[in-house]
Amino acid sequence: MNTSKRDRVILHCDMNGFFASVELLEHPELVDRPMAVSGDPNNRHGIILAKNQIAKEYGVVTAETIWKARQKCPELVLVRPHMSKYKHYCTLINNIYQRFTDMVEPFSIDESWLDVTASQKLFGSGRQIADTIRETVKSELGLTLSAGVSFNKTFAKMGSEYKKPDATTEITRENYKDILWPLPCREFFGVGRATAEKLNHLGIHNIGDIALSSKELLIAHFGKHGKVMWEHANGIDDSPVALYSERDPIKSVGNGITFKRDLISERDIAIAVKGLSDTVAGRLRKYGLKAYGIKVDIKDPYFKVISRQKQLFAPTWLAEEIAHTALEIINSSWKKGSPIRMLTITGINLTDDVTQEQLTLFDDDPAKKDRNEKVEFALDAVRQKYGTNSIGFASVMNNDLGIKIREDSDNPDVKNDI
Repeated sequence: MNTSKRDRVILHCDMNGFFASVELLEHPELVDRPMAVSGDPNNRHGIILAKNQIAKEYGVVTAETIWKARQKCPELVLVRPHMSKYKHYCTLINNIYQRFTDMVEPFSIDESWLDVTASQKLFGSGRQIADTIRETVKSELGLTLSAGVSFNKTFAKMGSEYKKPDATTEITRENYKDILWPLPCREFFGVGRATAEKLNHLGIHNIGDIALSSKELLIAHFGKHGKVMWEHANGIDDSPVALYSERDPIKSVGNGITFKRDLISERDIAIAVKGLSDTVAGRLRKYGLKAYGIKVDIKDPYFKVISRQKQLFAPTWLAEEIAHTALEIINSSWKKGSPIRMLTITGINLTDDVTQEQLTLFDDDPAKKDRNEKVEFALDAVRQKYGTNSIGFASVMNNDLGIKIREDSDNPDVKNDI
């Protein structure tokens, strides 16, 4: 790749069908058969969480129902998910990345950015390093990945998505307009379904249209996000890749909102708590963490604030359990009928040991917890594919409180309004 002195060389490594690939390591008899990781195979409305390449060739896609997937591929073999196993392999993969650079920034359980600018004298060009990493992961772990190579994080991420599986795509200053600009807006990193629809209504249909649009127009319609979209589409992205050793430990995962109107009724509070808890739970699962405690901050119309918390006997990353605990806190510490202006729910005392025994916070039915976990992971899969607003709890939809789930923050400690 041709680089100037000021250009960095950034990789984005994205595992191919990660959950399914890990399961195939323990089920080699399924390697030549269409298979997918899903919820309960007996539940025809369960969701496909991941699939292997053979199932993909049948048209099976992530986030569709088991029933629909089996219509396309009647011989599809379904395997239950094992999150602790995936987290273990995530650690092994990132350890391999660190052989090439100490600037490794995980983005999710199966994706990481690497800054290899200073590594080229030892290991070759960015493309050569990416290919070496792919071969190393394949030979040592039996897994494949796709890599993007570029001069910034956004284009590196787009490169890893461009060609799959087991491929390297290089996006340079010379070719990014040819490769990326023809792609539809929905495929641009950081653009969700709702944003893409708004762009389309403005006559902006592909990434090139974003780049050639008026920056002021985008800011007027999308605020700061409009400015970021315009810059990234034009190759302007100076965001650094963090050092792996200097990753700040996540101390809490929370979300809060100032409501359009005060919460008065029990129904208002229940809707607000459910919406907030759903967001907090999703973020916990994204970062592979569970919470041993729940904290609730309540502000009234006169700006008086109270903060209460409750410790749990079993850690959780489930919205139902977070909401149940948050309501217990509110009911025990807030006078019934007193108005609430702002509410924040936070998971605290976090642990990355997600292999805890199947205990539940409010009954003795581990099977129920198992079912709830599968449902919520299915929600994650749908939102990852179709956008944060693509699916939600019916009781929260179309509320008049101002609860609207936004594109999720990359910083779990930020308590931005939903």
